[in-house]
Amino acid sequence: MNREESVGENVLQVIKGTGFALVFSLVSALLFALLLRFTYIPQTIIYPVNQLLKSIAIVVGTLVCVRGEKGFLKGGGIALAFTALSYLAFSAIGGDFSLSWMIAVELLLSVMTGVIAGSIAVNLRRNG
Repeated sequence: MNREESVGENVLQVIKGTGFALVFSLVSALLFALLLRFTYIPQTIIYPVNQLLKSIAIVVGTLVCVRGEKGFLKGGGIALAFTALSYLAFSAIGGDFSLSWMIAVELLLSVMTGVIAGSIAVNLRRNG
């Protein structure tokens, strides 16, 4: 495989993984909202559950779509793109695009999650 095909394949994996993570995140957020609608869950639990669902979305998107080599880069790319796009989407829904240090922390933790998931993904496929 030549370099252009390799780069194209890597970018395609990141795009697919990001899309998969976004769809997973949207579905899980809707299910969680439905759960909130019909049960009493304290307000303090909403943010941690949303963060957990975002992390799971990154892991699922990475594990499903990343193959080959450099899984840590692909996983980090998926996490970076997912976090940026989900921030834009949820900010548009909420009407608030303000930035805070929490966004930077969320981005850092998301990328770390993606890097770890990407490393696992390529090694699972190599051994499995």
